[in-house]
Amino acid sequence: MKPKIILTILLSGLLLTSAGQNFNQQFNSLFDKKDVAGQEKLLAQWNSTNPNDPELYVAYYNFYVRQSMKEVVGLENQPKGGHSLEMKDSTGKVAGYMNDLIEYDTSYLNKGFEYIDKGIKMFPNRLDMRFGKIYMLGQIMNFEAFTNEILKTIDYSKSNANAWLWTDNKPQDDAKLFMLSAIHEYVLQLYNTEDDKLLDNMKRICETVLKYYPDHVESLSDLSIVYLINKDYDRALEVLLKAEKFAPTDFIVLNNIALAYMRKDDKVNALKYYRKVLKYGDTDAQATAKEQIDKLKQK
Repeated sequence: MKPKIILTILLSGLLLTSAGQNFNQQFNSLFDKKDVAGQEKLLAQWNSTNPNDPELYVAYYNFYVRQSMKEVVGLENQPKGGHSLEMKDSTGKVAGYMNDLIEYDTSYLNKGFEYIDKGIKMFPNRLDMRFGKIYMLGQIMNFEAFTNEILKTIDYSKSNANAWLWTDNKPQDDAKLFMLSAIHEYVLQLYNTEDDKLLDNMKRICETVLKYYPDHVESLSDLSIVYLINKDYDRALEVLLKAEKFAPTDFIVLNNIALAYMRKDDKVNALKYYRKVLKYGDTDAQATAKEQIDKLKQK
């Protein structure tokens, strides 16, 4: 199932979108026109008139994040490659970074974080606020804060039983699935940095998800990646075989089981699982499985 867009954003994926009536509409119009003075005046009026409006904090966040953006400093033409493990998002593509590399004025950006933190504290069920903050922390590559905000969101999902709200306090459809799909994408973002120091961040996120949602196949699969990279093949298999019980035809899980057995020099089980990939995988996975089967048969 293709997930819904994690958050509605402006400026090629930088800012939360505020939708609605009155102050919201006025702010969005001024924001689109880049009328800074007009935005400041409106925000002051809005804060004086209705300081308990959750969209006010989204608007403040948008304002200060845009003000923090100094310039485009370069381009990347990837997404990057990475470790040779099967780890894809639900669309079948490897997740990557935004192309434009932006310099940020931390004084403005921190002010934006102050406002979104106030919004989250006042309206803890607003998942768009949480994801908006996580998104920006990822863009500035503050991956420790990025990870901690994800962990807070997962923990709170237990407290509110996934009664998440989105813009204008509208209930989020399929809230549990939506949240967990987003968390999986964030783990992919850590993986695609190719920075092995962030494997522990991945592990902490996956283990926290599994504490509350032990049948979440993507987190089991993601956790196995950490063990595979660290050459802890027995623990990787323990996690992967559990995932297989929940999703016996998931070819990414099956491929990584085969890989783990191959790296343990267990030819029989490696062949067994690569044949399962041939049966259930897509075209690319089948081609890879066939290649590995041929190599194993030659040993």
